[in-house]
Amino acid sequence: MHFDVLTLFPEAFDSFMKTSIIGRAIESKYISIKIWNIRDFTIDKHKKVDDIPYGGGAGMVMTCQPLFDCIEHVKSETDDEAPVIFLTPHGKTLKQETAERLSDQKKYSRIIFLCGHYEGIDQRVRENLIDMEISIGNFVLTGGELPAQICIDSIARLIPGVIGKEASHQEESFSLKIGREKTEYPHYTRPEEFRGHIVPEILRSGHHAKIEAWRHEQCQDNK
Repeated sequence: MHFDVLTLFPEAFDSFMKTSIIGRAIESKYISIKIWNIRDFTIDKHKKVDDIPYGGGAGMVMTCQPLFDCIEHVKSETDDEAPVIFLTPHGKTLKQETAERLSDQKKYSRIIFLCGHYEGIDQRVRENLIDMEISIGNFVLTGGELPAQICIDSIARLIPGVIGKEASHQEESFSLKIGREKTEYPHYTRPEEFRGHIVPEILRSGHHAKIEAWRHEQCQDNK
């Protein structure tokens, strides 16, 4: 799967694309990520991409021209129906079901993420070029770069091969198997005893049915 990211701060993705599972997934060609600098598309000689809002108010708004040109150029790179996703507090909150749906490579071979900044983007961009809006929670950040990274991480880890065993994400918090509103059961590893704290006896019993029942009981509602 390929991800295009449109941003004013390409350097924000340098470490993200080289580190841990995402870095290995790129190296192994399970996913690819291309970062586009929105400033490269402005026709303003000073590379200006924002202006004061109509009606007054604090802050600046990202302007139409560079965003329209950038999005249209990126969409034209490939003949597909790649959705353009805008990261914004106005969007629907990202959930595991969303990540699972977007990780379906039969439906999506490419996803385009737009990172806003300042007070946001001109509404005409949202009305004409955005296919989906996603929020990562009821709070405000300085830009869409971190939300874009979170979205990519949540989607990429579901792609076969990225995290190894497929069972790792089939039985985890908010998965269909555990329950959409439940978080995963506790985990323990060796040593059996550490500073007087002992692994629950049921997990050392070798009785798989009882272990499965215990784990099911330990899953907590997250409503």
